[in-house]
Parts: sequence; C-alpha cells; structure tokens
Amino acid sequence: MRLKKLNITSQKAMTLIELMLVIALLGVIVTIAIPSYQSYIDKTNNALAISQLVTIQSVIERYYLENNRYPPDSESEWEAFTSKLPNNGKDPWGNKYIYLDIAGDWPRTRGPSRKDRNINPINTQYDLYSKGKDGQTKKQVSQKVSLDDIILARDGRFIGHAADF
Repeated sequence: MRLKKLNITSQKAMTLIELMLVIALLGVIVTIAIPSYQSYIDKTNNALAISQLVTIQSVIERYYLENNRYPPDSESEWEAFTSKLPNNGKDPWGNKYIYLDIAGDWPRTRGPSRKDRNINPINTQYDLYSKGKDGQTKKQVSQKVSLDDIILARDGRFIGHAADF
C-alpha cells in the first residue's frame, strides 16, 4: 500500500484576527505606559522646581547678607536679579518664579502676601513660589488652583507642594 503525501503549506502571513489581537495588546500597553510616563515627568518637574526654589532662596539670603535688605520686588529690579537665578528665574513649566518682598510690612502684612487656609501669611520676610503645572494661582494656598504650586513657606522651613502645606 502506498501512502499519499499530504500537501500542507506553511503559513507566512498573520491572519486578520492575529493582527487585531496584536494591535489590541499594543493599545493596552500604550494606555498603561503613557500615564506612567506623564506621572514620571510631573514628579521630575516638581523635584526640579523644589531644587530651584532652594537655590533661589540661597541667592536671596546671600543678597540680604551683602545688602542688609531683601531684593526689591519691583518687576524691573527683579528682572535684573533673575540673571543670577537658575534657568533665568523660570520654573520647569516655563513660568517665572514669583517673588514678593514683604519684610518691611511685617507684621501688618495682610494684603499681597500668600496665606494659609486660616488666612494667615505663610512667610514673614518674602514670598517665593512657582505657579506649578497649571500656571494659575491664588493668594490662599489651600484654594484648588493653588494646590499644585511649589511654595516656600514658614520662612524656608517648608518647601514643596501647596497641597502638602
């Protein structure tokens, strides 16, 4: 008896179902990876802003030691001062760091300085902060648009997110 050869050809291409499964799997991977990457970028920018605030704080304190006063906060004089600051005084999101000299007004300062949730000033000498990722802020750091701000508070004893203050 003679056996017949089976004519089985090898498959060289993917079927439509296999292709759809690969695309769906890639979609799931991308859906997971992009938010994780964005979270990493946000954490990195926040850490950079905190680091830059520490550096700016030391430059301001050095100015105080040399001149026996804090740098003026008028826009033209502060602009000249920013050349000494990291990234020319801009935060990781491209916004200018905000500085306000309130030392001369303390303890009467109730107006321009930043406030905590009890409407008390968060600093006595100067305010220094970044508006954060959204680029928006309010005077009271506990308000919703200010929660992502990176602030210097308690005269430098706290530097971080306004939400953590």
